[in-house]
Amino acid sequence: MDAFSVSVANGLKEPKMKPARMSIIAGVYACFQFAMPIIGWFLVHTLIGIFDELEKIIPWVGFVLLIFIGGKMIFETVSEIKNKKADKNSGSKTDAKENGDSDKKIGAYALIIQGIATSIDALSVGLTISDYHVVAALTASIIIAVVTFIICMLGLKLGKLVGDGLGKFAGIIGGIILIGIGIEILVKGLFF
Repeated sequence: MDAFSVSVANGLKEPKMKPARMSIIAGVYACFQFAMPIIGWFLVHTLIGIFDELEKIIPWVGFVLLIFIGGKMIFETVSEIKNKKADKNSGSKTDAKENGDSDKKIGAYALIIQGIATSIDALSVGLTISDYHVVAALTASIIIAVVTFIICMLGLKLGKLVGDGLGKFAGIIGGIILIGIGIEILVKGLFF
């Protein structure tokens, strides 16, 4: 569900996203959701002491990454709104800004950080599947990846639909969603 929520935020940020790009973004999240349980399974079978220590910092890593990406998204959107307002007041216009074609795409770096942040708690799934044989663990991870891909595609479509209506404020709302998910990951990891 974290990956779904981040997908909605990305759809808000980038409402003109093409289907191929949506597939890439959903695929990145699916790959991370596949990899993390397998990494957790591996850690349980080989380095159990390290896994116990890692489990304590997992919520903090997700929290910090999502707060950073959400804050950056809000900052960039507010800066873009201010720049458009300043250009409008000064009479200066650029073709890209006039046509609404400003570069609002989520970069590869941000996408990877989002993928890690939304899937890092899946390392714990490795603990729950630690009794599985390697084939069963891989099968479970593949199912997780497929479900994640489908849910993220739906989230991106939802975000795009809503993002078109929200216009210039979509990036702020998307950033708030990311920060909220970061807080939720931290609270869930510390208290539940």
